[in-house]
Amino acid sequence: MDRKIASRDLVRWWLPQALFAVLVLALGASLLAVAAHNLSVRGMVLDFGFLGSTARFPISETILAYSPSDTFARALVVGLGNTVLLALVVIVFSTLLGIPLALARRSEHLLASGSARVFIDAVRNTPLVVQLLFWYGVLTVTLPEPGRALQAVPGIFLNDRGLYVTSFGITGTALPLLLVVVGGLLTVAVLAWRGRLHLASVVTLATVISAGVLWLSLGLGVAPDVPHLDHYNFVGGLSITPEFAAVAFGSVLYASGFAAEIIRAGIAAVPCGQWDACRAMGLGDRQSLRLVIVPQALRVMVPPMTNQFAAILKNSTLALVVGYPDLNSIANTTMNHTGHALECVGLVALVYLTLAATISLGMGTLERRSARWAR
Repeated sequence: MDRKIASRDLVRWWLPQALFAVLVLALGASLLAVAAHNLSVRGMVLDFGFLGSTARFPISETILAYSPSDTFARALVVGLGNTVLLALVVIVFSTLLGIPLALARRSEHLLASGSARVFIDAVRNTPLVVQLLFWYGVLTVTLPEPGRALQAVPGIFLNDRGLYVTSFGITGTALPLLLVVVGGLLTVAVLAWRGRLHLASVVTLATVISAGVLWLSLGLGVAPDVPHLDHYNFVGGLSITPEFAAVAFGSVLYASGFAAEIIRAGIAAVPCGQWDACRAMGLGDRQSLRLVIVPQALRVMVPPMTNQFAAILKNSTLALVVGYPDLNSIANTTMNHTGHALECVGLVALVYLTLAATISLGMGTLERRSARWAR
């Protein structure tokens, strides 16, 4: 009898979901059919074959290898890499900056709480586009030209073309070392996520020892690549362009204000009796936050923080205003070269939808785990 009731409940739950999915798919298919008909009337067809054609346009900044002789598909992948890099940088650093801002906002020290409140209100109520243009202007106007680059530390140069830092490369065949390190890090991350911290520490030690043995046995070395001035600009080393610096710095400041308010609200949602219980047990403020308050506050913070991370991803499209080549910028260039506007817009929408869904799934997993931690 219980099985029949459970099966009926399961059908009642799945049937509306399945009907809704069918309706969405039918609506999408009808929209595609209408779009294809309208294009055929104008002598155009839905065709993604242009992705295999040569792009023939440069991309000023990439984290993946690219040249104008590559295909449009490769150019879009490079833009996706730039977008993911920017979103990750903003998500991580805005959250890290939001934590002290939230604590300062809750502080009883008038100067700390007042300063945090002024900063949060200022960055939240100023349009992000204005902030990006402001920081881009600061970086490109106030810094000197490459011939008079600032060098406060040897091997680090700062000018209006960007920040150039000495990089270090491994000499020799480092693939076995890379496989060991990446495998060890993934194993440690999985073990730590499952709460097996003791085993994670053992794997960390084993990874370090294995990496050291491989380093010595393969005879690997380190070769520095120092930036140097070549005619009109610096070459070599690692570089951060003003475009990336402006959009990353401005977005971090902007998003940190929202993150701070989310964290502050999550901490404030924990009953005051929890603080009193921590003090009765002799716990300090830091221990209380780490062991008692934050695990309970996560249940409140995770849902709005999910929306915040998705907003950061969507706001990354504003990088176009300062010339940073993200996915949206490269898609616009592709549309201008090929005329396949509908295909490009559809691909970009699908990519952003997939990234947002990935963020939602990851944060949903964190929310379920935080609910278990709080019990």
